[in-house]
Amino acid sequence: MEIKEETRTRGRAVRTTAPLKVDPAVDELIADGAHFLGMARKDLVTAAVRTYLEIRREEVRASMLEKMRKLDGSVESSVSLLTGLSPERIKELGGVGEDD
Repeated sequence: MEIKEETRTRGRAVRTTAPLKVDPAVDELIADGAHFLGMARKDLVTAAVRTYLEIRREEVRASMLEKMRKLDGSVESSVSLLTGLSPERIKELGGVGEDD
């Protein structure tokens, strides 16, 4: 199964497709659901993801805000957020090469 995603080239969005890997049981659910609903598999997955994220919108928003609070504009805070390492652990490992 392939899902479209956007990449940026020279500031413009370019649509590409990327394979979505799911386990065989989920793949069968997608195939059966799409078949019996008379829709393409990608359309079912698209609708399902949109519905799922809509249902959990407040949880996604809260998580996004929490991550934004942790960013202070420093490279260290970005590395910490991206890696899951605490700022203290980053310093233990040698820092990020800026004025720590």
